[in-house]
Amino acid sequence: MTVPENNPVVQQRRLRGELRRAREQAKLTQAQVADDMDWSVSKVIRIETGAVGLSLVDLRALLQLYGVDDRAVVDGLVEMGKASRKRAWWDDFREYIGDTMVKFIGLESSASIIRQNQDELMPGLMQTSDYARAVQQIYGTPADVVEKKTEVRIKRQEILDPGRSAKFFFVIDESVLHRVVGGVAVMREQLLQLKEFSRQPNISIQVLPFSAGMHIGMKLGAFSVLELSGGLQDPVAVTEHPAAGLAIEDKAEQVSDFVEAFLQLEAIARPKEELEARIERAIRDLG
Repeated sequence: MTVPENNPVVQQRRLRGELRRAREQAKLTQAQVADDMDWSVSKVIRIETGAVGLSLVDLRALLQLYGVDDRAVVDGLVEMGKASRKRAWWDDFREYIGDTMVKFIGLESSASIIRQNQDELMPGLMQTSDYARAVQQIYGTPADVVEKKTEVRIKRQEILDPGRSAKFFFVIDESVLHRVVGGVAVMREQLLQLKEFSRQPNISIQVLPFSAGMHIGMKLGAFSVLELSGGLQDPVAVTEHPAAGLAIEDKAEQVSDFVEAFLQLEAIARPKEELEARIERAIRDLG
């Protein structure tokens, strides 16, 4: 199983990259494009950043303005535009999880490498249904929304399938293994599932021990860095704050800071070979 090429987020990012390159090759500024298309500059910017979609009529008009007249190239970009407008499974949950989470899941599902630091809770991709429900209930989420969000969380775990080409690297704070969420039975099941995931060849899980002392993760909190597949070389960083939700960052300089931070955390975390022993210790502590 490979990363689906019909992923609309992948296609949108490809398209916006191609349009930006075509504009630059045509030696046009965003302001000039806005003037020629009778648009606002804001619209051009939002198209190139992926904040808004692009109709096929506008796409063809832009390509004509940029002097892109090779039939095969135009047809390819139009197909890309059509694919970017298709619905994916996560779109059905938009009203429950919000636009930013929908975008994140699209990026996550198209990633070839995911690096994630978690300082308080189990990584979402590792959570059992009961653990996920308990986490949502902490924030007073209505019961029907809890079930929808839990459904999404479990569905997302399909990307962990070893048959896919994606690889995963997790650093979790030692406290995550010992913080009882949802009660003893729920936590025991969660720890056992974490152990099973750690045995997959495409997953590496390291624990950041209390003995590491102060570290960069305490400043940054929970974050992920996603390296995207399908010719999309620009990684994306995602920060997670319970009160503010997710924030997606794809500016190269800021993303590189998160990559460097993760590598620092990996270096001071305990080797992944120690994980099972630490999980067994945490299970014994549950009584």
